[in-house]
Amino acid sequence: MSTKPNLHATDVSANPGRRSLAGRIGVEIAEFRHSFSDCRRAETLTGLLLVLPALIGFVVFYAMPTLRAVEISFTDWNLLSEPRGVGWANYAKMIHDGKFWHAMKLSAYYVLLNIPLQTVLGLFLAVTMDRLTRSLFVKSVVLLPYLLSNVLVAMMWVWLLNPMLGWVDFVIQQLGFARQPFFAGPDQALATVAAVNIWRHMGLIAMLFLAGLQNIPRYLYEAAALEGASEWQMFRRITLPLLRPVMVFVLVTSVTGSFQIFDTVAVATNGGPLDSTRVIVHYIVQNAFGFFRMGYASAMSVVLGLVMLAYTILQMRIMRANENDLA
Repeated sequence: MSTKPNLHATDVSANPGRRSLAGRIGVEIAEFRHSFSDCRRAETLTGLLLVLPALIGFVVFYAMPTLRAVEISFTDWNLLSEPRGVGWANYAKMIHDGKFWHAMKLSAYYVLLNIPLQTVLGLFLAVTMDRLTRSLFVKSVVLLPYLLSNVLVAMMWVWLLNPMLGWVDFVIQQLGFARQPFFAGPDQALATVAAVNIWRHMGLIAMLFLAGLQNIPRYLYEAAALEGASEWQMFRRITLPLLRPVMVFVLVTSVTGSFQIFDTVAVATNGGPLDSTRVIVHYIVQNAFGFFRMGYASAMSVVLGLVMLAYTILQMRIMRANENDLA
């Protein structure tokens, strides 16, 4: 039985210099792998250390309170005595609570009043600034309302929209129209709250869209213009598709934030008049700290959180948030 000689082994054994060279190469490769592994471990450790403060904040200020709220939702607790377990009674009560469903409907109506107009106006403002000016002063003025606190904004507009002493109603009357109740009218109160928050958040939305617009390559518009595309066609075919990641972020944060509206309502109307602005978060706070029904308030908070989580997942799936049209 004949065997083929191992030419490589024979060649290496016959040439000690080549054998020593191969050994050095092997040692260098091993050292490189070891140093690369050490570098990866160092980078991983650095990354963990940088993320650690945020992780601690998430656990302390989000995860633990959420778990505690879920626990309290299965109890009857009035803040003055020990919690008493009641099982699913708070959730069963919620099903038959007409005020809860009324508050949810008002919150949904507020979102419908707020989000479309706020998004459209923010996008229009961003496109206008992108085309006409990059001035830092203009950006600062646009963003200024968002930098004011919700309480301060609410107090300012309560004074401006006062039916008797407000400057806005004075101007309306001078123009020959009747004074409007605004916050004091059951039919206008929620729309007025929405208008105030649109004014406050429109600048932030515009800044987010502007950041997205400035990341779109200009050569795409130049190529489309050479092909004879109109401004509307470029906006519909280039701008909107490439703004999808920003649009997803804006819609998710705006909708969840709108469902959590409380400050403006608490200061301007306190849920009135005639419960016309008693949105879900105001109803939750009222039950928790007005009626001392912590268990029931926690149950409503859990349900609201689950609704917002489901909306977020659905919105991100529908708009394909994990895809990039530039890739």
